[in-house]
Amino acid sequence: MPYIPQPFFTSSYPVQQTYVPAGKECIDYHACKMKVEGTGIVRVQPDIATASLGVVTENVQLRQAQAENSRIITAVISALKELGVESGDIQTQSYTIEPQYDFVDGKQVFRGYRVRHILKVTIRDIRRTGEIIDASVASGANIVNNISFSVSQPSNYYQQALKAAIDDAFVKAATIGNRLQVRVNPVPERIVEERYEAPPMPFLMQAADASTPIQPGQIEITARIEAVFRYVCYRQQEN
Repeated sequence: MPYIPQPFFTSSYPVQQTYVPAGKECIDYHACKMKVEGTGIVRVQPDIATASLGVVTENVQLRQAQAENSRIITAVISALKELGVESGDIQTQSYTIEPQYDFVDGKQVFRGYRVRHILKVTIRDIRRTGEIIDASVASGANIVNNISFSVSQPSNYYQQALKAAIDDAFVKAATIGNRLQVRVNPVPERIVEERYEAPPMPFLMQAADASTPIQPGQIEITARIEAVFRYVCYRQQEN
């Protein structure tokens, strides 16, 4: 007896009768199901950049460390606004004050205070990313990290990826059916969308030069589904 593909699970859901080849008989087609996964990927050019820009200052006197930090971060914010970054796209990400100590002869010796102010900056004119980073550094920012790229309307591209994922699942089901010589119902019994959030694409940056080149590249937006198809399979009739 030829190999009969095993179903993933059983169900009493009715399946339309189909033609049975001569000399063969249809087995329990109510139970015959296959489960396939479909993946769709859309590559798009990002149109938004985000970066963490910050200032770290140190001083024995806490007030002086804070005042210096405030002065520099104010200059950085002014530089950002001059280059067209809106106030709503400049957000304090963190503000910390930490005492600093050295260990001398096994003893803890107070060295001063460290004040750190980090801004999360959203850059909507992605072409000016390098220019904005350079202006921030020139204004006194001494922390630049977490540069990443994304798109402003990801749902539009996700719908395209989802359609491609469905097509991929249909092709896989048809391929499996052809290879095993079984008839696959082209209408899936069930489709489950696997939620996928496109993460921002990180950019690894070296120490900034006089002109920082920023190449955003492309972003991959991915959709994944799981689809269950019914199929009808046969076996040779016993004499």
